[in-house]
Amino acid sequence: QVQLVESGGGLVQAGGSLRLSCAASGFTFRLYTMLWYRQAPEKERELVATISSAGNILNYADSVKGRFTISRDNAKNTVYLQMNRLEVEDTAVYYCQTMKYWGRGTQVTVSS
Repeated sequence: QVQLVESGGGLVQAGGSLRLSCAASGFTFRLYTMLWYRQAPEKERELVATISSAGNILNYADSVKGRFTISRDNAKNTVYLQMNRLEVEDTAVYYCQTMKYWGRGTQVTVSS
């Protein structure tokens, strides 16, 4: 069965960095676009970044452009989200997603 397992979240001060990972299994990872979403308390889920199957087409929400970088390692079945210059507004649960499947999320908390 398809599994997406996020890791790497935590508590960081504003201006700091975190790298999220999403380990995928149960499908042919290299064939699928991967996405990162986030959901802050009392807000709708927001698409943060997407990466094509080959890793050559990247898209970002305006709110994270220039600060976040999505990447993938098809040999390791893993997608990453490097988050730099974090802001308090980036506080959310971050989810990995592909096709109809979602991970359980990892909490990112940015303190001022």
